[in-house]
Amino acid sequence: MSVFLHFLFTHLIYYTLGVQACRQFYTVRYTRLPNLLEEFKIAKHQADGSYTKLMKKLIKVDLLILDEWLLYDLTDEEATLLLEIINARYEAQKSNIYCSQFDFKGWYEKLGDGVYGTLAEAILDRIIHQGSRNIIFEYFSNNENSQ
Repeated sequence: MSVFLHFLFTHLIYYTLGVQACRQFYTVRYTRLPNLLEEFKIAKHQADGSYTKLMKKLIKVDLLILDEWLLYDLTDEEATLLLEIINARYEAQKSNIYCSQFDFKGWYEKLGDGVYGTLAEAILDRIIHQGSRNIIFEYFSNNENSQ
């Protein structure tokens, strides 16, 4: 049942909001957060400027839909990359949709702790202060990961 609900939820977000934005001539990109972070990790270690090109390409997108937002705890490298992505989009005044199975209150812990708690604070600060351009969708299933 929860797989069906996830499919239904993703369908609702992408096809309703994403397609509607496209119909109004906005550019939209839908991706899973783990895939986006992996794409940036690979690009960052290339010597051909792939990271900069990828960031510029992502900044041009009017609406970024991030599914499976914080499904897994982030590594230090991933939290740093996420801050760079969120900050670049924040400065470019672009819109984001965050689709998460977790309550917003639990995001801080998933973004990092210790010294990297400052990264969590910086990421959440940009999301909160860009509130008029961000949408946060939380959907909960009955599994133990939903808190």
